[in-house]
Amino acid sequence: MTKRVGKAENHVLKLKQEINLLQAQFSTFKPENEALRSGQGASLTVVKQNSEVALQNLCAVLNSAHASIKQLVSGAETLNFVAEILKSIDRISEVKDEEEKF
Repeated sequence: MTKRVGKAENHVLKLKQEINLLQAQFSTFKPENEALRSGQGASLTVVKQNSEVALQNLCAVLNSAHASIKQLVSGAETLNFVAEILKSIDRISEVKDEEEKF
């Protein structure tokens, strides 16, 4: 019986030491955990800000692309108009050349 009590007391002593060790680890890990959680919130805020900036830049590029496409279409229409005028000039000069022959 005395041996059992001695073993139980030793076991209780070991458990108390383990509890103290775990409490010390807990007190170390708790602030670290809180710091990490607050860091996650900060990281999420940075990600949101970066996505907003990227969206603004994308909109600016999109608007610029639309303007460039409009200019390109306008230029193509102008070139087409000039080509039609040049064809008309060729026809007019052909008609004048035929009239001069007669």
